[in-house]
Amino acid sequence: MAADMSNNNSNPSRAKDFFPSPALSLSLAGIFRHAGAAEGEAAATSNMEVEEGDEGHTVEISSENSGPTRSRSEDDYFEGEGDHEDEDIIIGDDDNNNKNKNKKKRKKYHRHTADQIREMEALFKESPHPDEKQRQQLSKQLGLAPRQVKFWFQNRRTQIKAIQERHENSLLKTEIEKLKEKNKGLRDTINKACCPNCGVTTTTRDGAAMPTEEQQLRIENAKLKAEVDKLRGALAKYGGAAGSSTSPSSSSGGGGGGGGNEQENNRSSLDFYTGIFGVDKSRIMDTVKKAMEELIKMATMGEPLWLRSVETGREILNYDEYIKHFALETCSSSSSSSKRSIIEASRDTALVFVDLPRLLQIFLDANQWKEMFPCLISKAATVDVICNGEGSNRDGAVQLMFAEVQMLTPMVGTREVYFVRYSKQLSAEQWAIIDVSIDKVEDNIDASLVKCRKRPSGCIIEDKSNGHCKVTWVEHLECQKSPVATMYRTIVNSGMAFGARHWLTTLQLQCERLVFFMATNVPMKDSLGVATLAGRKSILKLAQRMTWGFCHAIGASSFHTWTKVTSKTGEDIRISSRKNLNDPGEPLGLILCAVSSVWLPVSPNVLFDFLRDETHRTEWDIMCSGGSVQSIANLAKGQDRGNAVTIQTIKSKDNSMWIVQDCCTNAFESMVVYAPVDISGIQSVMTGCDSSNLAVLPSGFSIVHDGIESRPMVITSRQEEKNTEGGSLFTIAFQILTNASPTAKLTMESVDSVNTLLSCTLRNIRTSLQCEDG
Repeated sequence: MAADMSNNNSNPSRAKDFFPSPALSLSLAGIFRHAGAAEGEAAATSNMEVEEGDEGHTVEISSENSGPTRSRSEDDYFEGEGDHEDEDIIIGDDDNNNKNKNKKKRKKYHRHTADQIREMEALFKESPHPDEKQRQQLSKQLGLAPRQVKFWFQNRRTQIKAIQERHENSLLKTEIEKLKEKNKGLRDTINKACCPNCGVTTTTRDGAAMPTEEQQLRIENAKLKAEVDKLRGALAKYGGAAGSSTSPSSSSGGGGGGGGNEQENNRSSLDFYTGIFGVDKSRIMDTVKKAMEELIKMATMGEPLWLRSVETGREILNYDEYIKHFALETCSSSSSSSKRSIIEASRDTALVFVDLPRLLQIFLDANQWKEMFPCLISKAATVDVICNGEGSNRDGAVQLMFAEVQMLTPMVGTREVYFVRYSKQLSAEQWAIIDVSIDKVEDNIDASLVKCRKRPSGCIIEDKSNGHCKVTWVEHLECQKSPVATMYRTIVNSGMAFGARHWLTTLQLQCERLVFFMATNVPMKDSLGVATLAGRKSILKLAQRMTWGFCHAIGASSFHTWTKVTSKTGEDIRISSRKNLNDPGEPLGLILCAVSSVWLPVSPNVLFDFLRDETHRTEWDIMCSGGSVQSIANLAKGQDRGNAVTIQTIKSKDNSMWIVQDCCTNAFESMVVYAPVDISGIQSVMTGCDSSNLAVLPSGFSIVHDGIESRPMVITSRQEEKNTEGGSLFTIAFQILTNASPTAKLTMESVDSVNTLLSCTLRNIRTSLQCEDG
């Protein structure tokens, strides 16, 4: 049967029915209620029902007759549902009805009363899809036919869906406009891009590439300028005052001898640098020279500038004395933000097993610097080289650098800082590495990066005999106040988390690792289980790659997106996933990382010794499954017996598994990193084969003192009796391959599995150390 119902507007498309909440749908309808005021008069006539005379079927178009403010959509829309799919609903107009009066009998029109509309609206808010019983009851109550009630609800649902569709379309249009604006901005940026070598735009306005000949000439011009600058530098170096007079600009930056020609050295690249960062080179040189003078005083002066704590033994900066000794502009430059910033200052001195040239090279190469401090630096880059320096050790080198500094936990946010690094020889045996932030550099690069600024910091390096260096490290920071997790608040707010001691102990540890790696006369007791020197180096390389991967995976760096879940034992767990597409050093596929940080009432030394000892592994590692653990190789990589790489085999009734474990410890932090490995692959590595293609997925633990220091009960020189009190900040992390396909998606089963693994391991550790209530 076909019922022809007319209206001046076209029938809307039948949209997918989505309304999770009728109340929400009605509130959305209220937003658009005034939008159809202009069509209200025409819509008022549709508040009626159409009856077919022969069969008594009734199709309604009804809504509350509320005058001109009523939306057209409240009257004109129909919804085709399963209970009347066999009916054809044709929307026409009154003229079409008159034309078809010979084919169909005249229709009767009925209007709903305001009371009827009100009752049906009330039920609609509670149940947009009433069942047959509800419709029968409502039809009796209102004096309407059941089909009239049925079609009113159908019309009302269709009307709400249409309103929602219009609202969503409006949001999508707004989003499209935003994307268009972003696209336009990106195109403008590409069109205005400059070549860093010659300083000219890489594209013309019409998008065509620059003619090859013109581009080649500009590059040649830049090279010739660089050669002229080098010749001027040679004249200034060997010609004394006469050399400096040959170029008026060579002395513009101040400083005698090579200083002026260093400023002239990269004029072409300096133009590019000034255009981006807006900082004049002469101002940079003045700033780093003042910073060097301040660093030397901070590193050498004693009381009253530095006061030693009686309880902790750490040196504390007397800030009142600091203001007296140094220029006020150093402090006043940030006085406006001092209320929302905190000042951290620390100093420490230690002997490092590394030769001076190697250490200078590490500080001036961003990649080597990052590899030397994997637990502290998650990102590092040399943004621009302002001066290359002279000689093999690059005396006078100045470069703008960026670093993202982290702790080995996702619960402490990273610190991002831009700073200028200056390397200068002070005497035949002393060098200085100076780090200082330059005002407004961050604003010109990214105005959001104001989390941390370096006041004059760095280290004084004194070359000692036999490949040793004495390093005095000063760390002086100004950071924005930010919320910190409760358990980490003490160690972060005291300045220890990113202080001089942390940097210096990490440098000592890594330099020891380097010395043991290069050693050729290793005692047999320090290289058990590996017969050749090549095999020893391959194993140590593999262990170092494992530790780098572990440190990279568990921090709060912007590399990761962490999702917080709760473990079965109540701890907070952070979940992150990544896809490995082509790195042969890790398994290919979807990798899930789960990290949790807790406080344990156990000293860091006790906790570290428990976790690294293979005889205790069965107490906490659920992979052991009741099997036995045996160490088949032990390679020392430091003076402390805890700094070692071991290869352990776990034997059970069903199978055998080999694990490579890398243990690192210093006065500030300890780590136990391990990964299961392919047996045939690790056996070939032990013979000296390349380990870079052996896939490993490291898991492990990071242990830090909780920062609550107190006066020791006794004074002793025995190392094993020191630092045996206090609690530990314990971070446990697991990485698992959830799917060998990189295109796979993360499932809740995988999350539950790693959640169970982490919870059980943590519970076993607490039980074994008798700190369940910790």
